[in-house]
Amino acid sequence: MKLQERVSLFQDRLQQVINESGLNRSAFAASIKVDRSTLSQLLTADNIRLPRADTVASIAEVYQVSIDWLLGLTQEGSMGANILPEALQVDAYSTSILEKNLEWHREACGYKIRYVPTTLPDLLKTEAVAEYEFNRYGAGKIDQSVRDNQLLLLQQRHPGSELETCMPLQHLESFAAGQGIWQGLERADRRRQLERMIELNDELYPGFRWYLFDAKQSYSASFTIFGPLRATLFLGHLYVIVNSINHIRKLTARFDDLIRIATVHPHEIQDYLRQLLAQSN
Repeated sequence: MKLQERVSLFQDRLQQVINESGLNRSAFAASIKVDRSTLSQLLTADNIRLPRADTVASIAEVYQVSIDWLLGLTQEGSMGANILPEALQVDAYSTSILEKNLEWHREACGYKIRYVPTTLPDLLKTEAVAEYEFNRYGAGKIDQSVRDNQLLLLQQRHPGSELETCMPLQHLESFAAGQGIWQGLERADRRRQLERMIELNDELYPGFRWYLFDAKQSYSASFTIFGPLRATLFLGHLYVIVNSINHIRKLTARFDDLIRIATVHPHEIQDYLRQLLAQSN
């Protein structure tokens, strides 16, 4: 569904919620803690933008409708959370979860996506790094992993895409030095990956913003927040998928905490990567 189609469907469903509430627009706006002018703008025929994530979350929470329904992603109006509790093998992870991940990225177009990667940001990975990671786990589906990373990159190049990534600076340092899990990756492949990250970061900024924090100060598992729609946590071979408003808010607050303690900010990333590249000589 195109963004404008989703905006139109959101307007229809928002109007349905207003009608069922029995309130006038001023009272409804007050109930979701926005100005009446903001509500009017959301409903105007020439509006081309989705509402802020906190506005959608407020509507869903106050009137007990699902965010997916408001944004036209489902026909079900009730709220809920979906947890996928079973441990997944890497082959299942590559064929089903990654496909869902791409779908969730597309659905979140128009909203900020927040991402704490397990190793390196997927959309920046070279084929050599993607192949090394899959072989390290003893799994196939390398071609699909490369394809999915390329599709994520294409999605990020789409106008209106906004992605914030935050990860420990130690991950990059150990990668550049070929230490830890990267000990078996050739130096030439590591250098090419650093060069690739420099190229893409320059191309994608400011739609792609990359922060680094000190892992000695704080720890974080890998997770992704797809605007107000859902969040996923990656715990080894276990994926947990959440679309409850409170959980998404708590994860968003956690991501904001990581941003606050970041020691390398988006405007500093290029210099930091170049230093790592120089040190790898």
